[in-house]
Amino acid sequence: MKKTYAATFFSVLWLAGCGEAPPNGSLAPPSPAVRVRVEPAAAQSSPELYEATGTVRARVSAVISSRLMAYVRGVKVQVGDRVREGQTLVSLDNRDLEASMRRALAAREEIRNAIPEAESAVAAAKANLDLAQSTFQRYNELYQKQSISDQEFDEVSGKRKAAQANYDMMQARRAQLDAKAAQIEEEIRSAQVSLGFAEITAPFAGLVTAKSVEPGVLAAPGVPLLTIERDGAYRLEAAVEESKLLSIRNGQAVRVKLDGIDRALDGRVTEIVPAVDPASRANTVKIDLPAVAGIRSGLFGRARFAVGSRPILTVPAAAVVERGQLRSVTIAENGIARTRLITLGQRVGDRFEVLSGLQPGEAVVLSPATVADGTRIEVQP
Repeated sequence: MKKTYAATFFSVLWLAGCGEAPPNGSLAPPSPAVRVRVEPAAAQSSPELYEATGTVRARVSAVISSRLMAYVRGVKVQVGDRVREGQTLVSLDNRDLEASMRRALAAREEIRNAIPEAESAVAAAKANLDLAQSTFQRYNELYQKQSISDQEFDEVSGKRKAAQANYDMMQARRAQLDAKAAQIEEEIRSAQVSLGFAEITAPFAGLVTAKSVEPGVLAAPGVPLLTIERDGAYRLEAAVEESKLLSIRNGQAVRVKLDGIDRALDGRVTEIVPAVDPASRANTVKIDLPAVAGIRSGLFGRARFAVGSRPILTVPAAAVVERGQLRSVTIAENGIARTRLITLGQRVGDRFEVLSGLQPGEAVVLSPATVADGTRIEVQP
């Protein structure tokens, strides 16, 4: 058995001696160092953001109702229609109003026909009064001379008084006609206004968002018929926690993201409702939105408020390598490239926030795809 082990041992030595040795007995030369540019991971201040959710509402909306009690004759619009200012929306039955207008016009014509007759009566009464005045003056002179009797003087005096009373009465009747004419003119203007109410028009250009009227329905004052929202005037009404309210002010710029809109919008706080909702313990903050196509009432939105600042660690976006769900950077460590897995936060311009895996000041390679882990590197100045 010992002879067998010895033979095997010497056979292995002989086979090993048959291998080729490297020329001149030296090892392979090391690969040259890769030249790279680096940048240290930097600590900086970043705005602390608070996100609040809300719903888009129209800044200006109008609930259209009738000012008359009348049956609806026609509805000119449907939900979703865009209307222009002054466009007819609903027509009411105006036959009673037209009859009132005709009566008022007929009364005005009657007054106009009666005015010349009244003016003639006033003129005749004035002529009769002037005659009675002249006669009274002559008889008065004769009476002073005792040329006529008391009976004759009393008769002339009575005629003068009767003529004066008749003249005053004719003038009063003429004044009554003027007052009646003014009253009828007011009735005509009122009838014209009422006729105008029979055509319900749009108070501004906008979008019809609700309709609760059909032809034949009895419209009454105060009962909603249509709802219109002004074009291009929307705002996000966000619920903000009362603890964050002190950091929000009127005029503050806000970044808004709406469902259905593929880009962020720049809004501005225009109103902070002081009352707190007792159920949610939140205040309503109203944020005016720019005029952008696609915005409509009811959209869900998120508003990001800057409520302070916080220190963060950032690296250039060009230094980050993404493989699936893994993010990594390459750092320069004693002339050797080392891959480091990191956790990213938000993006800040052309840099990423690093939540973990890196320390401030560590040199990050700006072109990590050109070097592998363990590669010798030379940092370019």
